[in-house]
Amino acid sequence: MPKKEIISIIDFFYPPFRKFVSLQTFRYAVCGGANTVLDIFVFFLAYNYILHKEILNLGFISFKPHIAAFIISFLISFPTGFMLMRHVVFPGSILHGRVQLFRYFLLVLICIILNYIFIRLFVERFHLYPTVSKIITTAIVVSFSYVTQKNFTFKADPVKPKA
Repeated sequence: MPKKEIISIIDFFYPPFRKFVSLQTFRYAVCGGANTVLDIFVFFLAYNYILHKEILNLGFISFKPHIAAFIISFLISFPTGFMLMRHVVFPGSILHGRVQLFRYFLLVLICIILNYIFIRLFVERFHLYPTVSKIITTAIVVSFSYVTQKNFTFKADPVKPKA
C-alpha cells in the first residue's frame, strides 16, 4: 500500500483524538500498534505452529522456542517498522536515510537486548506464558522506543512544525 494511502487512512481516524495527542503521536501509535500486533501474531504463529514449542537446533547453536519465535517475529517486524516510522510517522526528519537506518538499527539492538532479558525473565523466572510475556515485554520496550525514535533516530528540525 502506498505511503499516501496509509497516511490518509490513519489521518481519517485522527479527529476524535485531536484533543489528546498530536498527529505525529497518533500516527506513531497506529503504526507502532499495527507493527506490534503483527510482531506478536508472528511470534504466536512461530512459537506454536512453526516451532511446535520445541527447541530450534541449527547444528551449531540451539534456541529455546520462545527465543527462536522472537527472532522470527523480529525478521518480519524490523523492516516493516522502519518503513512505517520513516515514511509515515517521522517524514520530516532532518537526517539522511542511511543515518536513520543506522540509528534505528542501534535502537533495535537495544530493544532486542531488552526483549531478550524481559522475555527470559517473565518465562523462565516468573513462569508466565510466552505470549503473555511477549505482550508485557512489548509494552515496556515500546515506551522506551517512542522516546528514543522521536528524539534521536528520526530527529526533526526544531524550527519546522511537526506533522
